[in-house]
This record gives sequence, C-alpha cells and structure tokens, in this order.
Amino acid sequence: MSKMSTDLRRRALNGPTMGTRWSALFYADLTVDPDRIRAALQAAVDEVDAQMSTWNSGSDLMRLNAAPEGDWVALPERLRAVLGLGLDIGRASHGAFDIGMGDAVTAWGFGSDTAASGAIRAAMGACRRPAHEVLDIDGARVRKSAPVTLDLNGIAKGYGVDRLADTLRDYGITDGLVGIDGEMRATGFRPDGEAWTIAVEAPDTARRAPHSILALQDAAVATSGDYRHWVEVQGRRLSHTMDPARGAPLIASPASVTVVASTCAEADAWATALMVAGPERGAALARRRELDALFLLRGDDAGVRGVGVGRLFREEPAAFASARGR
Repeated sequence: MSKMSTDLRRRALNGPTMGTRWSALFYADLTVDPDRIRAALQAAVDEVDAQMSTWNSGSDLMRLNAAPEGDWVALPERLRAVLGLGLDIGRASHGAFDIGMGDAVTAWGFGSDTAASGAIRAAMGACRRPAHEVLDIDGARVRKSAPVTLDLNGIAKGYGVDRLADTLRDYGITDGLVGIDGEMRATGFRPDGEAWTIAVEAPDTARRAPHSILALQDAAVATSGDYRHWVEVQGRRLSHTMDPARGAPLIASPASVTVVASTCAEADAWATALMVAGPERGAALARRRELDALFLLRGDDAGVRGVGVGRLFREEPAAFASARGR
C-alpha cells in the first residue's frame, strides 16, 4: 500500500441484500467518505438483486422466465454475463450446475412460495433439459427454446460479491475484503502486509464454528453446504441444493464443498456443481478443471473428514492455508 498503516482508518461497512447482508472491510485515509462508498456498494448489490432475483416478480430474470418460448428478450449486460457464465459452468460440469432448476426450487419451498405436493410431483416428473441446451444468448438478447424456469441463486450471490469488489476498486481501494453471507472475495493485503484470513465453516447446524482457516490474496471463496437451508420430509432433512437428475433436493451429498477461485461467481457456481456431483465424481471433476476444492464429509461416527483437491487443498488444511488468485 502507498501509505503507512498509521495513516489509514479501518472501515467496516454493511447493508441488506438478497435476504441477508453484505459486508466490506478496508482501510483508507481520512479523506475517503465512507457514506459515499456505502451508498455505492448498496447500489451495486441492489442492481444485482433487481436484475437477478426470483423473489421480485419485476426483476429482469423473472421477465425472461415469463416470456414465451422462442421470443427474444432484451436483457441488461450484467445479467447476460451471469447467464453466460452459468451456462458455461453447466456445460463444463456436465449439468451438475444447472440454472434451469427454478421450478424445483419453488416446488420444494425454497423460493417465495411454500412447498406444494403437486408442484413437487411435477418437478420430479418433468422431462427436463439442462439450461445450457435450451437458452440462447445473442448479443443483448436471450431466448428460451424449450420450457425452463431459471434460477440464479447458485451464482448471483457470488456475483454480488464481485460487484462489491469492483465498486471498491472504482473508488481506488485495492486492498479489502467483501462478502455476502459467507461468500467472500479478498483483494490485495491487510495494512500489515499479510493476506486476509477467512474461516471455512464447520458443517454444524447448531452453531457457527471454523473448521479451518484460509489466507486469501486476490482470490474468492464460496461454500455450498447442507447445514443452513433445508426442508424436513418424513423426518429426513433435505438440502436446498437441487439434483437436476431428480428435480428434487440432494439425498446423498457432502456436508459442504468449498471452492477458491479468481472470482466469487465462479467459486459460488462450482461449489454448487461439486456438491451435486458428490465426493467421488466431484473430486474427479475438480481435478480435471484444476479447481481448488475442499469436500467435508460426514462419517458414521458423526465426525467430519476433509478431502482436498488442487494446489491449495491437496491435503486438508488443519488450520491454515494460503490462496492467491491464479
């Protein structure tokens, strides 16, 4: 950093977004107006929500969902970029990540409506094709060539984190840590020259506790897990992550998957994809894609063991690992 740490003031900003809160931690000199930056950060995530929310019937995504098949719909650039990334990761993951699971998400009660048995049966019985096969993007226009209900909950939050980082950079802040509900992105260093430290959460429904610690520099981290959002059916807890093959929540999955990537949107989407793929197929996929991923698996004794993939997680980090953007 160009200034000594004694010339900088710690700024910790936050605000509401996507049913949770965003946060931004950085150090800046006394001439920086934190209120102005807070407003810009809020505007950035508000734009993501306005374009990509499934809870807002007037969002651009819901406008696309409501459009007839075959009709081209003009969409804003940021939404098109997220749709394109979602389709790319859908192809690369062989459909494990699928942004076309909106009907199943809603049917099982993870959207704005409560779960409905009729909708559940329809989602599970649907003859569905993955979104990357039925969604076309042509310049500023997008169209559906077959029935599909889009849902970006597995990528939009990560993209929102990226927008927070971009906004700080627009204000000349190149060292900071931003996040939304545990999805984090670090840029630069702390004032002491060290990387930013991030906890990988233990998959515990009763409390929030760290499983391990990462040191991030110019990298992002996201976790998909079964321990924060679920439904209970006949005494069995089912994760909010949907299995595209069944149109229903995953029934056998890791407790969590954590991915480190250069952007939080990529980390978010790949964490979901590897969660769906499972520990064996997911680990093989992560190796092929040269991803840094940590699978936390529950054992019969209620303990948790880690399986690491990639240069960062080659061996499960007992306490501390260092990650830099590629």
